[in-house]
Amino acid sequence: MSARDVAYEVVRRTFEEGAYTDRAFPAVADRAGLDARERRQAMRLAYGTVQRVRTLDHALEALAGRRARRLQAELRTALRLGAYEVLFGAGTPARAAVSEAVDQARRVAGARTAGLANAVLRRVAEAGPDWVATLPPALRHSYPDWVAGEWTAMLGPDEAERLMAVQNEPPELSVRVNTLRAADVDLGVPVRRDPELPEARVLVTPVDVRSSAAFRDGLVWPQSRASMLPARLLAPGPGMRVLDLCAAPGGKAGQLAALMEDRGRLVCVERHAGRAAALRDTLARLDATCAEVVVEDALEHRGGPYDRILLDPPCSGLGVLAARPDARWRRTGDEARELAALQRRMVAHARTLLAPGGVLVYSVCTIRREEGEAVAPGGRQTLPHRDGTDGFYLVKLDAPAAR
Repeated sequence: MSARDVAYEVVRRTFEEGAYTDRAFPAVADRAGLDARERRQAMRLAYGTVQRVRTLDHALEALAGRRARRLQAELRTALRLGAYEVLFGAGTPARAAVSEAVDQARRVAGARTAGLANAVLRRVAEAGPDWVATLPPALRHSYPDWVAGEWTAMLGPDEAERLMAVQNEPPELSVRVNTLRAADVDLGVPVRRDPELPEARVLVTPVDVRSSAAFRDGLVWPQSRASMLPARLLAPGPGMRVLDLCAAPGGKAGQLAALMEDRGRLVCVERHAGRAAALRDTLARLDATCAEVVVEDALEHRGGPYDRILLDPPCSGLGVLAARPDARWRRTGDEARELAALQRRMVAHARTLLAPGGVLVYSVCTIRREEGEAVAPGGRQTLPHRDGTDGFYLVKLDAPAAR
């Protein structure tokens, strides 16, 4: 399979089968045996097409009319990929992008579709990026209206648009050094450090971390700098009783164990048995022997009392859209509001599990007032366009006063 064929299959699985793009891509790319350059090309094309699909579909329908409204699924996927390269594929000549997309349409949807594919994509190419620039911000940057509306109300129109633009670009690539196994790691590429996060390494040159020996041996864990902040804010120490109330996939749990120097008791709660099994494997690879995994709903956990609790509950995920291209299409505004209600219940429950003098950290990987300061005020919000890392809200809460 070529890079374009890999991208086609990932986009097809995302929109036809409901697959998660960031999970489908490694499986398809590994099977295709792409080299590093081809893999980057395929990822750019697949992720970009999924992120920009609202803009792309609007372009196909607005510029090609009724012919683009009755497309078979295979042809629509090929045209989406082609339109992405024409409108957003910097460095790819429009004529070449159209030709390659037409060839792919012929392969996946039949020879009779080539003429239509060529006509549609030539119209898109004639309009070009200048046409995209005339669209309203939510449509231009390809976001649901409810997301753009919330960000505009929260940040103002200019900053909201900068946030939308940045989350269509590849995210910063960083790893956490697992200090239970190594003081530092050489990944063979330049890195820079963060004085706030001694364990963080930001990779200046892209590298496939998950295929590295360092990842396999548990020396590093791919994790954004924002994702490392909650455990640092919680500051668990050796010998403490610590609870990670929504623990999978295990990056934050591994960091908690490292900060505890693997001494004490770390309880990791995960309600899904399959994710719990994967969490156990991760913690074993990270050498976090102080951790135990409990398969249980977080709201039903009655253990403790705990000196430290990390609560990173389900959220709308609007702070990690660069790494999870399909996440913006998976929730409605109503569903996001329901999540906020769940988060408030989980915070209230978690506080009942704290020991006197204990500390709870609430964190969510999103950018929404209703899931952030409306749940637990007084916290910190990281923003991708300002901080260069994921969007997280985190806040430290003390144990409730004794009655």
